[in-house]
Amino acid sequence: MTSDDRSRFVGIAWRLDRLRWVPSDVLADLVMKDGECVWAFTDGDPPELTGNESIDRELAARLCAGCPVQDECLELELRTAGEQTAGVWGSLNERDRRALYPYWRQRGERAEPLDHHDFPEGGEQP
Repeated sequence: MTSDDRSRFVGIAWRLDRLRWVPSDVLADLVMKDGECVWAFTDGDPPELTGNESIDRELAARLCAGCPVQDECLELELRTAGEQTAGVWGSLNERDRRALYPYWRQRGERAEPLDHHDFPEGGEQP
């Protein structure tokens, strides 16, 4: 990971701070109501990721372009899936979200505790 990548992920984590006290059910309602992808693929599945980092990054950006709830979507996915994230969420592909996750986790407490499976042995937040 380059220093530019680290700076980008830290910036995204800081941007998501404004959502950390929003309950997950509220985020889910917003994403389901206003998410572009929810309505764009009512007749079929979205395109699958290819495994090629640059192509998948471009695909994620295109799928989410213009979506009004990108940050809410990303915050919700990081909370619910953690490092087990899959697909495209919040305009980021899987690899980018996995790289973002540790920076996001460092941002502090949230409206609801994160699942204990993300914490080190003993189930407590570091």
